[in-house]
Amino acid sequence: MSQNLSLPDAVVAGDEDAQSAIPITSRFLFVDVAAQRAKQLRRGALPRIDRHAAGHMPHKLERIAMEEVRTGLIHYTLPTRAELLGKG
Repeated sequence: MSQNLSLPDAVVAGDEDAQSAIPITSRFLFVDVAAQRAKQLRRGALPRIDRHAAGHMPHKLERIAMEEVRTGLIHYTLPTRAELLGKG
């Protein structure tokens, strides 16, 4: 799991008016983002998926995180090359 990936604090706060995130085309990035989001959920963050609107809602936090990422509810930032090289 990438330690350099960051999810903004707005993800935890649940800004409902935000635009959909850029779709993730890399399955490896998808796993990293979903894992970071699952960690936030385990630490007490509220899910961004409306549990009552969905017919079948997953119970495991990891599945909830994956669904949030898949639907574009989770915004993420990747470190720049300079940030990666600056950390030594």
